[in-house]
Amino acid sequence: MKIILLGAPGAGKGSQATKIAKEYGIPHISTGDALRANIANGTQLGKKAQSYIEKGQLVPDELVVGIVADRIKQDDCKKGFLLDGFPRTIAQAEALASLTDIDYVLNLVVDFETVKTRIGGRRMCACGESYHISTYSSDVCAKCNGKLYQRADDNEATIASRLEVYKNQTAPLVEFYQKLGKLIDVDGNKSISELFEDIKVILNGNN
Repeated sequence: MKIILLGAPGAGKGSQATKIAKEYGIPHISTGDALRANIANGTQLGKKAQSYIEKGQLVPDELVVGIVADRIKQDDCKKGFLLDGFPRTIAQAEALASLTDIDYVLNLVVDFETVKTRIGGRRMCACGESYHISTYSSDVCAKCNGKLYQRADDNEATIASRLEVYKNQTAPLVEFYQKLGKLIDVDGNKSISELFEDIKVILNGNN
């Protein structure tokens, strides 16, 4: 089962990716994580990517595609995989199509109010853990006892801007996968558990 997860910031991609990966025994592949792993391991792809990052430049499509291509060839991807954060452009989508067939493109659709509540209530820790004020009332990290903070860009104006950028960037991808008959819109305004139940119905072939 090969899946692409699309969704705006705050749509719940991270939560659903974790659940899908566990439920179906497939790896959750974040391009950011794969990129950092290549850099940390000093691979040729990682060295090339780092040279762009150090200059403050975007990593070119061909390098990102190369990193993803290398990752999906690994043994743990034999039963499938879940891609999160890739593809981001039509060029990347076309390159991916030349590498492998995708079974499902799940597009988590959310409205602005939902995203504002989710992102605005998010609290972070320097250790990498994140929490939400709706489910966690302490201002101290449960993992490392560090002080929690709100990211400077987790405000209404920035959230609205990020959503607009996402819509503009993603619209061509949505159309691309619609034409291929792969795209399935899912109501991302639902709770984590309700959304996951909807996704399971789709992936189990009962849609």
